[in-house]
Amino acid sequence: MSDIKSYVSDTTERLDTFLASQIGQTRSQIAQLIKQECVYVDNKLISRPGVKLKLEQIIKVEFPHAKIEKALAVDFDVEVLYEDEAVLVINKPSGVTVHPAPSVKEATLVDWLKHKGIRLSTLSGEERHGIVHRLDKGTSGAMVIAKNNEAHEFLSAQLQDKSMGRYYIAVITPPLKEDSTTIEKSIGRSASNRLKMACVESGKYAKTVFHTLALSEDEKSQLIACKLFTGRTHQIRVHLETLNRHIIGDHIYALSPKEEKSERILLHAYVIYFIHPTTKEKLFFVAELDKTVKNYIDSKFTKEQIDEVMDTRYILHSFTPHS
Repeated sequence: MSDIKSYVSDTTERLDTFLASQIGQTRSQIAQLIKQECVYVDNKLISRPGVKLKLEQIIKVEFPHAKIEKALAVDFDVEVLYEDEAVLVINKPSGVTVHPAPSVKEATLVDWLKHKGIRLSTLSGEERHGIVHRLDKGTSGAMVIAKNNEAHEFLSAQLQDKSMGRYYIAVITPPLKEDSTTIEKSIGRSASNRLKMACVESGKYAKTVFHTLALSEDEKSQLIACKLFTGRTHQIRVHLETLNRHIIGDHIYALSPKEEKSERILLHAYVIYFIHPTTKEKLFFVAELDKTVKNYIDSKFTKEQIDEVMDTRYILHSFTPHS
């Protein structure tokens, strides 16, 4: 079966409307194909979904899975924490982008999922197969992925009603003054820097609770746990910035990047819990730290302290009044 298909226009309607009826996808999915430079009319690459077709024009579509596999080699592996027919729970490595975008030139987590032949939901469109929630490229840790549309809808609803929970571990500087700090400030795109998000009145509601876990031996940095009540882009980093704190290894929101000694941002999605879409059982998963984060923590904090505070029961208990 060819991965490139051709169609001949028998109408003068819009390109996206014509292809939607021919391929059996939505117009938004067709728009994504065009955005990914997969659609040609009379051998000319098309950039706009609203192009008006003429009779007898030849429309060629190069489907993305073929394009991705030819262009991008998946040169990383991902730890699987749990898998069944409905869901996949993984420990995402740092440095891996979750889903394709025009600016992403390397293989993504979605590419890895397809490379492994894992059947995924299609609710979020071709380029975001199975992705219910995301992690930033530099952030590692626990993610749940939907393997069918029913599971995707069920898990997405849990994100909205907060029955799905996520706890992050971060190393920050300087240390927080309070044991527990709650930030409720709306987040939107920064007006001064397009790479950054910021707390702005016109943004979307966001809530994060920070809890201190351990102070480094030199008292310059601190291990903290963060509980997300919403899932805004860069949420933890932006809310820390409002406290004049930043995560070690974060060069976008850092106050003094020259002092950073970590090769990656020290932010890790440590625990995830959710209700299983089929069994309705509440499941908890812990994603262990990678070597870079573990080595940094081991070099700055006492082992006895870390062994106690990294226990998941200790972390969950710390947040009980807020949950």
